[in-house]
Amino acid sequence: MQGRNELIMTASNAVQPAVKLVEAAGIWLRIALLSFGGPAAQIGVMQRLIVDEKGWLDQARFNHALNFCMLLPGPEAQQLATYIGWLMHGVRGGLLAGILFILPGAAIMLGLSILYVTAGQAPLVEGLLFGLKCAVLAIVIQALARMAGKVLHGRSGLVLAGLAFVAMFLFSLPFPVVILSAGLAGLMVYRGTPPAPAANLGHGSTHWPTVLLTAGAWLLPVMVLLAWLGPDSVWSQLAGFFSLMSVLSFGGAYAVLAWVAQYAAETQAWVSASEMLDGLGLAETTPGPLILVTQFVGFLAAWRHDALLHPLLAGSLGALLTTWVMFAPSFLWIFLFAPQIEKLRGNARISAALRGITASVVGVIAYLGVWFGLRLLFAETEVLSLGPISIDWPSLGTLQLPALLLSLLAAGLLFVMRRGLFTTVAIMATMGMILERSGLI
Repeated sequence: MQGRNELIMTASNAVQPAVKLVEAAGIWLRIALLSFGGPAAQIGVMQRLIVDEKGWLDQARFNHALNFCMLLPGPEAQQLATYIGWLMHGVRGGLLAGILFILPGAAIMLGLSILYVTAGQAPLVEGLLFGLKCAVLAIVIQALARMAGKVLHGRSGLVLAGLAFVAMFLFSLPFPVVILSAGLAGLMVYRGTPPAPAANLGHGSTHWPTVLLTAGAWLLPVMVLLAWLGPDSVWSQLAGFFSLMSVLSFGGAYAVLAWVAQYAAETQAWVSASEMLDGLGLAETTPGPLILVTQFVGFLAAWRHDALLHPLLAGSLGALLTTWVMFAPSFLWIFLFAPQIEKLRGNARISAALRGITASVVGVIAYLGVWFGLRLLFAETEVLSLGPISIDWPSLGTLQLPALLLSLLAAGLLFVMRRGLFTTVAIMATMGMILERSGLI
């Protein structure tokens, strides 16, 4: 028997959690509080804590889960947390990990939404969040380097990762197209590679009562609101639209934000275009999935269009409803499909396709890291186009020197001084607050 902070690997490659659920809850809450900067940063934090520090999963099992979640609609980082939680502790572990991943960001976003409509755009904890984002950029770079070193074996992996980065950075190809193309390439490139051993999990078969309860928890409120209030009610419209979006949001939050903005600002007049941008800014400075910007839209829609409840109560309920229907399907996909995906680890073709996706994910995360870094380090970016090539390029004159210096400091703490994640984040948050109080940011 290994220590309780490790996993026991049996001959059949089963994963049996020796770690207690309460200890896992502490780590999931820690991940949630550090999950700034979009999916690249969130996946990086998960890998750092779950794989590198705790050793609860090996890199191969982590990659297998990540590859599957990349193919699903919805926030891949939250789905990855749910998958790993399920892998370790079954349904209760999946629920715990997935909910804790959302909860801090949702609570902060609700508080910021209330402040937005009552006190305007108050720059609360602006310095702290600024310091955290600089730390996150360094964490992404470190996680990317570690992941690349572990999964890019041979020239084929490097080529697939590079092609994925080029496809997104230079040609702006849709995320699903890149991932599916990588799977097809993996089938050809790795077709002779022995597959990973099949899993034999104690909770490895689909638990249909859980699946049905999860589906009911998602769809029942939608049907009740439609039947009770009719299709013209703001509540029915929120439930229906964001339920539809949750199952069609392939490629992450940025792939669907244009759709949300068009529908919410132009079709329904729930928010103005300016308010939509403000909501995106709030979502980018809070932990959790960026798709929590939809919670801000739901808050303003109910706050503005419900005539019966107190505006703040209506807004809070609108935020809760939107978040509920946005994330419930993510739990459904994991509880429904994860057992089958684990069993397919022994399938040679599936393993080859997922190996291709694994390599491309390194390129995708590199692209997301560049995207995040450009917007952190520069106040303005512009799109340079030349035929089919479209490059997201910074306006060099808008370089934000404080962001650059803090990011370099964070990198020094991680790479040179070998400081831990908590120490690095705490130092950077403190430095951010000092700069804000000094008027330098």
